[in-house]
Amino acid sequence: MADQKLTEQIGYLIARANRLIEDDLARRLQPGGIAIEQFRVLKALEQDGPTPMGQLAEKVLVEPATLTKIIDRMVRESLVFRVPDEKDRRKVRIALAAAGVAMCRKLRDVSGDHEKHIAETFSDGQLQEMRRILSELGT
Repeated sequence: MADQKLTEQIGYLIARANRLIEDDLARRLQPGGIAIEQFRVLKALEQDGPTPMGQLAEKVLVEPATLTKIIDRMVRESLVFRVPDEKDRRKVRIALAAAGVAMCRKLRDVSGDHEKHIAETFSDGQLQEMRRILSELGT
């Protein structure tokens, strides 16, 4: 394969698209004072319920040490709380607090509007194909 220009490389194009998408989401979250990483934690906990730290870090795409700092801040803001694992008390699960549940409700429109904004660029078929291709990258 011939040497491609940087701006034509797949990794570059994905990174650029990710930056544009995250910039849009960050702008939409800004009025609520929530960072993207916090938003992902809230959404993951809303969907999955109390979750072990390691599993949560993997799902929200951050390193465990980074997640600890994010969770510390969210605990201080009363959005989440730590609860001992029922089977192994050395482990901790993260759960939504009442304020976190309320924040999830408040952010539903933000999430939906963000997805709609992205989807407007593509046909339904293109969106399905893009989801399939991007999902296969991770396997």
